[in-house]
Amino acid sequence: MVWGMVRMDIGAEMLIMPRMTEWREADLLLVYMMWTIMMAAMMLPSATPMIWLFARIKRERLDGDRALLATCVFVCGYLVVWTGFSLLATLAQWALLEARLVSPMMKSASPLLSAALLVAAGAYQFTPLKHACLAQCRSPLGFLLTEWRDSLSGAFVMGVRHGAFCAGCCWLLMLLLFVFGVMNLLWIAVLTALVLLEKVLPRARWLAQGTGFALLAWGALVTGRAL
Repeated sequence: MVWGMVRMDIGAEMLIMPRMTEWREADLLLVYMMWTIMMAAMMLPSATPMIWLFARIKRERLDGDRALLATCVFVCGYLVVWTGFSLLATLAQWALLEARLVSPMMKSASPLLSAALLVAAGAYQFTPLKHACLAQCRSPLGFLLTEWRDSLSGAFVMGVRHGAFCAGCCWLLMLLLFVFGVMNLLWIAVLTALVLLEKVLPRARWLAQGTGFALLAWGALVTGRAL
């Protein structure tokens, strides 16, 4: 899709591009697929410590094939949450596009929208909910000790619950893609790295708060320029 945006004069690539306005079912499906793949690519790296520990425990309790199956089910449960988030993001993008607040290039066309998202994401970095969810994501062993279930359905539920904590931690950071550009690969990489570092660095509360201050300042700057 990035390739298609750069080369809109060629023609054939438009088959893999959503329409600029007045989306139909095919356009919604295309953007939904984009968000789903993008969320999986961005969030699975940060879930790797949890998945690895879950798989290790399962290998100690079950034979290889059943342990692998349980791990796959856990990952599927995790991805279900981000698939749901992707649906909401797709609908939000559709609404913002129709309101002319997001450009056809999938980037904010409104300084006030950009400022609102930056300030909201920055403020959320200081909330108890953010830090409660982050604590669950940063402690794979603690999560598994309190949430463990033995069956395959239990593995799925555990994956969903871990995905919910992960979404509670990161959902507003993901919405910043509307500010930076949904298809901006550099910012996708930056946000992926930020989410990963928040979860794996020791005593990373300073990182969440530092990011919050930076986003608040950025949002204030954008607001000042817009007024």
